[in-house]
Formats: sequence, structure tokens, C-alpha cells
Amino acid sequence: MSWDFFVPVCVGDLVKTGGINQYVVQDVVPAKQLPSHLNKFKMGLRSQGPSCILEHFDTGYSVLQHFNSLELGVKEDALELLVKVVSDLAVSLPTALTSTTFSAAERKEKLNAVKMSVFLLCKLTESLESVSYRQSIVTAPGKGSKKGKGGGEGLLQWDSERERVLHALVQLLQLDIRSLWSLSLVEEEFISCVTCCCYKLLENPTISHVKNKPTRDCIIHLLGLLITKYNHLLGASVKVIQMLQHFEQLSSVFAQAVSVWSTEYGVRAIIGEVIREIGQKSSEELAREGSGVKAFASFLSELSGLVPELMIPNISVLITHLEGESHTMRVAVCEVLGEILVRVLCGDGLDESGRADRDRFFDILQEHLHDTHSHVRARVLQVFTRIVNSKALPLCRYSEVMGFAVGRLVDKSINAVKSAIQLLAAFIAHNPYSCKLSSADLKKPLESETAKLREMKEKLEGKAPVAVIKASELWAAMEPELLVTVRTTLEPTSEAEEENEEGGEAEDEKPEDDDRATAVKIAQYLRVNKYRNAVKLCVKAHSWFPESEMFASLSTVTPESLMDTLGLIFKGSDEDASDASQNLPPTPQKEGEKEGDEGDLKKQEMLVQYLRNMETFSLQVEQAISVINNMLYLKTTSVVQEAVQFCVTVHEFSVANSVSGVRKMLPLVWSTDAAIKDAVVQAYRRLYLNPQGDTVRAKAQTLVDSLSELMVDASLGTIQCLEEIVQEFFGSGSNLQSTVIQVLWERFTGKREASVLHKRAAVLLLGMAARAEREVVLSNLDTLCSVALGEKVTEDFLLARDTVITICSITDHVRQSKGAPFRLPQDHQLFTCLTQAVADGVVMEDPYWQSFMEQAVRLIYFLAESPDQLCSRLLQRSARLLLDQIAEGGEVNKDVGQIHDASQDSMNCVCLAQLLALCGCVAFWQVSHLERSVSAELRRRRGETEEREEKEKGPGKKSVKQNYWLVNKSSCQFSSCIISKDNLLSAFLPLLVKVCSSPGRYSHPQLTTAACLALSQYMMISPSVCEDNIRLIFTVLERSTLPVVRANSIIALGDLTVRFPNILEPWTQNLYARLSDEVPSVRQTAVTVLTQLVLKDVLKVKGQVSEVAVLLIDPEPHITSLALNFFNELATKDNAIYNLLPDIISRLSDPERGMSSEDFNTIMKQLFSYITKERQTESLVEKLCQRFRTAKTERQWCDLAMSLSLLSMCERGFKRLQECWECYSDKLTESGVYQPLLTITAKLRRGAKPQFKAQIDDFEKRLTAVHTRGLENVESPEMEENQGEEGTSETTSSRTLLPTRGRQKRRGLNSHFVTPQKSRKAKKPVISFSSDEEEDEDDAVMAESETPKVTTPISRTSRRTRLRN
Repeated sequence: MSWDFFVPVCVGDLVKTGGINQYVVQDVVPAKQLPSHLNKFKMGLRSQGPSCILEHFDTGYSVLQHFNSLELGVKEDALELLVKVVSDLAVSLPTALTSTTFSAAERKEKLNAVKMSVFLLCKLTESLESVSYRQSIVTAPGKGSKKGKGGGEGLLQWDSERERVLHALVQLLQLDIRSLWSLSLVEEEFISCVTCCCYKLLENPTISHVKNKPTRDCIIHLLGLLITKYNHLLGASVKVIQMLQHFEQLSSVFAQAVSVWSTEYGVRAIIGEVIREIGQKSSEELAREGSGVKAFASFLSELSGLVPELMIPNISVLITHLEGESHTMRVAVCEVLGEILVRVLCGDGLDESGRADRDRFFDILQEHLHDTHSHVRARVLQVFTRIVNSKALPLCRYSEVMGFAVGRLVDKSINAVKSAIQLLAAFIAHNPYSCKLSSADLKKPLESETAKLREMKEKLEGKAPVAVIKASELWAAMEPELLVTVRTTLEPTSEAEEENEEGGEAEDEKPEDDDRATAVKIAQYLRVNKYRNAVKLCVKAHSWFPESEMFASLSTVTPESLMDTLGLIFKGSDEDASDASQNLPPTPQKEGEKEGDEGDLKKQEMLVQYLRNMETFSLQVEQAISVINNMLYLKTTSVVQEAVQFCVTVHEFSVANSVSGVRKMLPLVWSTDAAIKDAVVQAYRRLYLNPQGDTVRAKAQTLVDSLSELMVDASLGTIQCLEEIVQEFFGSGSNLQSTVIQVLWERFTGKREASVLHKRAAVLLLGMAARAEREVVLSNLDTLCSVALGEKVTEDFLLARDTVITICSITDHVRQSKGAPFRLPQDHQLFTCLTQAVADGVVMEDPYWQSFMEQAVRLIYFLAESPDQLCSRLLQRSARLLLDQIAEGGEVNKDVGQIHDASQDSMNCVCLAQLLALCGCVAFWQVSHLERSVSAELRRRRGETEEREEKEKGPGKKSVKQNYWLVNKSSCQFSSCIISKDNLLSAFLPLLVKVCSSPGRYSHPQLTTAACLALSQYMMISPSVCEDNIRLIFTVLERSTLPVVRANSIIALGDLTVRFPNILEPWTQNLYARLSDEVPSVRQTAVTVLTQLVLKDVLKVKGQVSEVAVLLIDPEPHITSLALNFFNELATKDNAIYNLLPDIISRLSDPERGMSSEDFNTIMKQLFSYITKERQTESLVEKLCQRFRTAKTERQWCDLAMSLSLLSMCERGFKRLQECWECYSDKLTESGVYQPLLTITAKLRRGAKPQFKAQIDDFEKRLTAVHTRGLENVESPEMEENQGEEGTSETTSSRTLLPTRGRQKRRGLNSHFVTPQKSRKAKKPVISFSSDEEEDEDDAVMAESETPKVTTPISRTSRRTRLRN
């Protein structure tokens, strides 16, 4: 063979004239002749084997040239032949390569065959892949669609053939075919041909799908072979980066590929190359759109999950991106660090370098908990959650990271908040301390252990040896001074001086018993710095003990010999002693004691530190619980769901105060959001309705215990919410149901020992069960009466009250059943017990009697036949008992001869108050009974009669006689019967009026409270009673000194407003006045009642709403939140706040109110936040500008200007502001007017178009000119002209804006928004309360002149006033 085949860069290069011995395609076969030539190719393959490609290459090349015009069958045949050729080459080459007789010509032939076959197969594969991709985009396969041979069928065939192509290439390239090339250098074009085919296949959008996993694995292994055997490492790393930039879906594919290449093929350098390429990307480049930053981030995250240990050597390259602008890259790097910390740098077996890296990575993650981008903060919190769940967080970092997580609970980002809640839940679930975390319980153990540690330290310090200075050190210190003394002593002096100086001392010097005692004395002199005495004694000692070895050197007394002797005496004894002590063996007992004490001290320090960490962790958990509990009522559903899940977690781990969150989330069962409601129901099922236990009895006991704990000290609202969940359990037919009911009865009756609180919880739970099954309570009424309503009822009215609530659950009113009413006869044991308990309680002082009485009367009217007769007898009996008690008390005092006892008076007042409360309660339920039960029964009977009449009516038959008196009696007639003279209730009405109108005479707080409440209940009976006493009840509302009376009166008046709106309408202003009450509880009650009345369209929304607006700055946070909720709900009604704003501004800026400008701005800022429509803004600009004309004070001008600046000004609003220039131009000299208008121009200038910005600049110059002219007292011709125009425009506007309806006075401008003039009303007479016995009944009642007159009846409609322009 005389030619060589060179793999071309372009397919068309093969038809051009090549170089010397270079193969060139001679004959491009026409498309029509290709089938016959392919048959020849096939026959040649059978006869010659894979070498036939050398002769038939032109046929394969022709298929590539005519690819777009060929039929699918021709393409498939060509692909089949080429795959067969490559496969046969893979089979035949191993034998040829190992043959010893393999000649150069044969090698050349095989090499050309390999090149030609691989080239044709790769190019044909690329072409088929392109067609397949185009068909997948154009063709939208549907159900039952028929696919032709050239359409979807071909696509499906290619999907199945693609793997065969890749397998053939893998089989060929995994052979050592490099020996076919000279010097085993494979040409780059050949490698590129194969790799381009692989990368082309990877561009398929569906390559990452599960169905394409075999294809994906083949490509990865094929590229792995090219990297390991054919030096494709650098090209692969570059290609990975390039394709990630353009194909985001390949991030997971290349992550898998790189991990396979680095592990299975051992090419670890590929990770370094790819990461280095990513690390070298600048932040500016990554910030550009289309830079592939999302793909890079996803690739890094997934790669770290596959081979985290191989990422550590290259992590320094990635960390630089943490300082870049791309938050996506920051997230990716943080996730890489998290994977490394979880899977590599964890555990106690790390070396020093590993611990340093771990600490550095944790520091980086903690820094990015405060990242500027919310997405980064949220993802880092998720990384920490995974770390905590994997138990890879060091104990020393628990408190620090926990503190960061608690801080993120107030993050502005919802995702960050949710992630913080998840992290805190993970902390609690995997905490290393204890399942029960309570800082209060830990405080005492920590204090005791700290004190114990302090004692141990003090004890150990007391045993510590005192530091001893060696004799040699002392000698070195004293030697210079001693030498001077020696020389001075040895100098010749006069004998007289010597005798005078030391005569006395010399006389005292006497020889010691031996030389050793003398030496000791010399040493003592030296230690106390008596150097002269020591020297003299040493000199004399030689004469005393001439044979002593110590003083032998003093035979000749010189300074040197004397210093040597003194040194020997001073240092010799200590050195001997020290040497002797060093030669002694150490005492094992002392050493052991010392080591034991140090070990105990170290253990105690560890215990104290553990307790401190535990206390810190508990405090952080409690802080987190308090914050998350407040999130249960946020508007974001996902945050509420996370908060609910967190409450469940902390409760399961018995964390302190966890029950508070569980109770707080209970009202969410009424949520309109189905997701939140379902989350709460599932949470309670998980906590309480799926108990753990070995037996059914144990499970039932656990369920009852948990529910009882929840109900102990629970509010009425909590119990009502719990009813929904418990009722669902009892209605679900659980196998625990009967056992649970049995346990509840045992606990209530006392068969099982239980506290009073748990007894009450048990009877309430029985009532919840009775809602699902009435027989649970109905069949045990005798038990309930004997246990809770029997002889000992007066000992525990709370248990009796809860028992009555439970019995109420079987009534028709609670169960809302239809059909004939279910009632019990009057002589039933239940009513006997109830009436007796209520009557006996009237003459007792029990704080819980009233709540029991209210429930008892309610039950009588719900369940008894003819309840009015029962209650009439009850009132008679109670009144008789009270009169008897008063009479007995008077006789006793008279017999004793004492003055009327004050305590007896107080007792009588309390009993009278309880009797009046009973009267009011009976009156209220009597009205309810007549209007609900009796009316409903009459309607039911009338319906049954009409049905029976229709059935029985026939020819010759008359209609059934009806009791028309019962059917047609109206509710008004019922009401008139209640207060008729024959009715017992009417007898108490004068007494109620007397007590309420004479607060001086009846000053007892409980009596006054009960009387006012009862009177308001009487007023519900009929309009006549309401009209007769309306002035009295409002007098009580305004002038009572008791906050509870005022609060009760507001609630009662709210009910009366709903029942008799036309009677209460003139008194609306008096209701609003209570919003400024000095007592917070009264203000809170007032805003709650008025919110309900306004939002339900019972009260018309008028300018008095300004009183509610004032509560937005109330010092009480709860009242502020109620006021805010009022306006939030009011904003949902059409234009309600928009219509009210001018009146609110007028009232709040009134000088007589005296509101500070800061408070005014705070209120207006909130109210203007509800103005979002451009038309509303434009109209308000005009109305507020017109109000400048009627404003009289500078403060009003400033308030109006500030209000204008708070509007979200638009271009149309700005134009209207310019048009109203004349209204405020003369006020611009005031800074309070000028500065807010400048603020408007500054806001408008942001993002304004050039033309509009020019208008803003002109307007601002105009403002500044007028402001400056006023300050400098200089007139400008321009402003004179403007003033002239102002007069003209004012005249014009006054003509066009005059009000025309009714008899309104001409005020020149929109009188609807003019500040109202102070009305001249008659001064109200001062009413003083007197305790005089002869006080007139009506002294405390408003005069007739003070009573508001009804002007217009309330129109009961829900429509709002439309936007007026």
C-alpha cells in the first residue's frame, strides 16, 4: 500500500488534492446508487473482513456527503456496516499486534483501516445525533400518535443503536493500538475525531435522564480511556469547562465523569485541572449573563458529594470565590466545605493539620452566616443543618453556631428563617447534653458544682509547698557586703575604739559546748544580716576550738581564709541536708495523693464546663422557642409550617416551655389555609393521638395523660380548639376509643387516683367524646350528677362548671341536630341538682360560683322542658334565701345590740350581686330561648303541619286546624311577655336601675359590676327597655370609676348596637370616646368591639376612626397590634381608608388635640401605606392641597405638607401638585412646609426620565425661590406675576368647586374636607355622685338635652362609597 490516510479536520478536505502518498476520495457515489454500493460493501466485508474498508471508504464517505437527502434505511445500513467493521477490527487486531511476523506493510494497512473506520463511524454518529435532536424538538409525541419511518421510529431506533456504536469504539480503543503508529505517537486529529463524537452525544438535553444512563456510562468510560492512554487530560479539562458554560444540564454528568476518571482510572490530576480552571474565572466574568456560573456551582457541589477527599488539595483555589460578587459561587464553595467537614474532616482521629483545616473551614462558614445575599445565608444554614445531623460539629462550637442560628430567626429572608428553624430543630434533636433542657433546673447544680470546684482549688493551693531559696543563692547575694565587713573588721584600729564599739557584745560572747553549735550560731548571725558579729565569732572560734576541722583554715586569719570558712559554715549544713533529702526515696503515698487530687480537680473542671455549656445551650433553646412561637401567626405558610414542626420537635424532646408553643399553635386548626390546618392536625396526631405502649390499656393511659397535661390551666379558647382534634379522634373509630373513655371515667369518678385538675380535664375530654357519640355522656348522667353536682358541689364549683359544659355537648344547640328537639323533663335529677347548687351558691362567697351559674342556666335552657318555669322557681328560691339571710343577720345584730356590721353588709352586697347576675343571665337566655329554640320549634311544627295537610288534603276534606297563635306570634310579642308585670324578671328591673343610677349609695364594686352587666342583658329584651335605659348605661360608661364596669359596658353596648342599631346610632361618638380611656384594658376592649362593629358594617365608618388611628402609637403593644389589624382589615374594603384620610388628618392636626408632630408622622406613615392606586394618590394630592386654604395654624400647614410627602407620588400626582401651586405657595416660607415638598422632588427624581426630571428641577427651583424670597423679605417680579395668576385661578376654582347639594354654605372649596368649626353646645351639667341616703334615682343620669337625637336610620348594606373624583 503506497498511501496513508490522514484524519481530516473537515469532511470536505478528503476530496481535495492531498500531499504525497495522502489518500484522496476518488469517487463520490450519487445518492441513488448508494444502496447498491452498500451491498457491495457488505459483500466485501463478508469476504475480506474489516480490511474491505480500504476499498469501500468512498461509499461510506458518500453517505456522509449525501446524508440529508438519504432515506433512513440507507443510513441504518451504513451505520450497521461501520459498527461491524470496527467490531471486527477490535477482534482481529490483538492477534496481529502480538504476532512476530507483523510487517510494516501490514501495520500500515491496519492503521489505515482503523483510521478510516473510526472516522466514518464517528462522523456518521454525529450526523445521526443532530437529526435525532432536531426531531426531538420538532416532534411532540402524543398519546396514540402514529410515527412514520422517517420520524419518531427512526428516533427510537437511534436511541437503541447509540450504545452499540459506543461499545464498538470502547472495544477498539481499549486495545493497545498505539503501536500501529510510529513511535507510538497517536496523531491528535484521530483523538479529536473520537472525542468530538463523545462531546456531541453529551450535548443531548436528555443525556442526564435515567433512561440514558447506559449511554452516559459508555461515554464516560470511552473518555476515560482517551485520557489515560491517549493524553486527552488537558483537552478533557478544557472541554468540561467549555461545555459547562453552554450546557447547564451537564453539571451532574461531568461531576460523575470526573469522579470516575479520578477514582476508577486513577487520573486525580483531572480534578485539579478543572477546579483550577474554575478558580481562575474572575468575579466580573462570572457575573456576566451566560457565564455558566450556575453550572459551575452545581458541578462543584455534586463533585464534592462524590469525591470530597480529592477536593481538599484544591480548595484554596475555590476559596477565592468567597470574596467575589457571584452569590451562586459562594453557595457552591460553602457546600463543598460542608461536604468536606461532614465526610472527611470529622471525628476525633484527625491530626493537627486536619484539625487546623477543620477549624478554618468552620470559621469560613460562620462568617457567611452574615453574607450580604439572603440565598447564601439560607444555604449555609442548610449546610450547618447537615453537619449537625451528621454529628460532625465539634462540641466547642455548639453555643456559637446556635447563637448565630437564633439570630437568623429575625432575618428578612423567608428562606433564611426557615433554614434557621430547621437548624435549631436539628440542634435539639442531636444535642449532646440531655433530652430535658431547662436552664432553671440546671442553675442549682451548676452553682453547687462551681462551689465544689472552688473548694478543691483552695484545698490544693493550701497543700502546695512553699518556695524555698537555696543557701548558695543567699550566699551569693550577701557575699559582696560580707567581704567588705570582713576587711573592715580585720583592719588594725585603736584598742579603745574596739572596746567602746563592741565591748558589750564581746562580754556576751561565750564559748559554746562544741564547734558545731558555734557554727550554727555563726550561720544564724549571717541569716539576720549581723555580719560583724558573725566575723568576730568566727575569729574567736578558732581559739576556742583549735582542733576543729571547720576552723582549721583560720590558723592564718586573712580575708580570703575567713570568707572561705564563713562560706563553708553557711552553705555546708543546707547542702548536706538537701543532699540527704535528695538521696531519700519519694513517698509513694504522698505522690499518689497529689496525683489523685489533680485528677479529681481536672474532672471537676470538665463537669463544671459541661454544665455551663449545657446551661448556655438551654438558654439559647428557650430564646429560640419564644421567637419561633411568635412566628406561628405569620402570613407566610411555609414559615408557619416550619414553626409547627419545630414545636413538635421540642415537645418530643421534653424541652422546657415546649408546651407553650404546642398550645399557641392550636388555634391554627381554624386557619383558612388548608396547608397550615393540616400541619397542626398532623402535629397533634403525632404528639397526642399516636401513643406508645405495650398494651392497649397502656396506650390509652398515655394518651389520656398527655391530653390532660395539655388541658391543665388551658384557656377556654384552647379547649375549644382542642375539641376539633379530639372530636376527630373519637369519630375515627379507633381501637383505642373505648379504652380511652373507660380510663377517663375511672379518673373522673376517683377509681384511679388523680388530682382535681386532672379530674376536670377528664370530664372535659368526655364532653369532647360526646360530640361524636352522645351516649358516652347521656348514659352516665347519674354518675355525673352524683360525682360533681351532688352534695359536695359547693366545695368545687369549677369541677361542677366543667361537668355542666360536658353535659351541654349532648344538646341540640351544640350538636346542631335537626328534627324534634331533645329535652329532658323538669323533674330530672340533673335539674334538681343544678337548681339547688345555684340557689345555695347565691348566699355564698365563692369566686367560681358565677361561672358555674352561667353554664348551669345555659344548660337548663338548652336541655330542660319549659326552662322558663324552672328558672322562675330558681329565682324565687334564690331571692327567698337571700332575704332570709339578711333577716337572720339583722336579728343577730339586734340581739347582740351592736351597730350594723360592715362585714355583714359586704356579705349581703356580694350575695345581692350574685342574685342580680343570676337575673341578668336568666333574662339573656330567656330571650335567646324564645328567639332560637321556640321560634325554630314553631317553624318545624308549621312545616310538619303543612306537609301533613298536603298529604291529608283531598276532595271533601277540610284542612287541619292549626294553632295560629303559636305560629304567628312574633319575637317582639315574646319579648313583651318577658317584661310584663306577670313575669318574675320584670320585678328585678327597678332594682337594677336603682343600683346602677345610685353609685354613691351602692358603692360595692362587685354589686355595681353585676348590676350594670345585668341591666345591659335586660336591655337586650326589647327596644322599649333599651330606649328607657340607654342614657343610664352610657352614663355608667363615661363616669364609672371601675375599669371592669366600663369594659363590660362597652361589650354590652356592642351587642346592643347589633340588636338595635337605630337606637344606638346617635351614641356612636360616646363609644369612640372610650378609645382614649386612661386604663389600657378599657382601650383594648373598646378597639376590639369597634373593630367587629365596623368590619361587619354595623357601624358606619366616619371621621371618628381617627380615635382608632391614635391607638397606633399606644404605649401598650397589644393595643397597637389591634389597631393595626383594624386598619389592615379596613383596607380590604373598597376605598374605605382613602375616603377617611382627609377627615382623619383634620382631626389629628387639630391644635386642641395637642398631638406631637412625631406621633402624627408615625400614624400617617401607616395610613398612607394603604394608598396604592394612582387615581387615589392624584385625588388626595388635590384634596390635601385645597386644605391649605382652610388651615389656620402653622402646625396644620406642616402636617399637610408632611402628609403630601408620605404619598407614593406618581407623575400624574406631581402634575396635580403643580396645578395646586396657589394653595400652598404663600406657606413655603415655613421650613415645615418647604422641607417635605423638597422630599417629594427628591423621591420623584430617582429613575425619572430626562424630560420629567427637567420639570422636577424647575419645580424645585420655584420652591426654593419662594422660600428664599420669604426669608429675605424680597419681592420678585416672577412671584408677583404668580400672585396675580393665583388670584385668577382661585376665582376660577371657587366657581367650579362650590358644593351644590342641599343648603350647604358656600365655602369656596370642597367643603367635605374643611376643618369643622367648633360647635357651641350647651355645657353639660356637672353630676356628682353622692352617698346620701335620700339621693334621687336620676341624679346620675344624663339630662334629656344631652341625649343624642336619631337623625337617620342606619342603612344595612355592605357596599362602600365609591371613589369620588
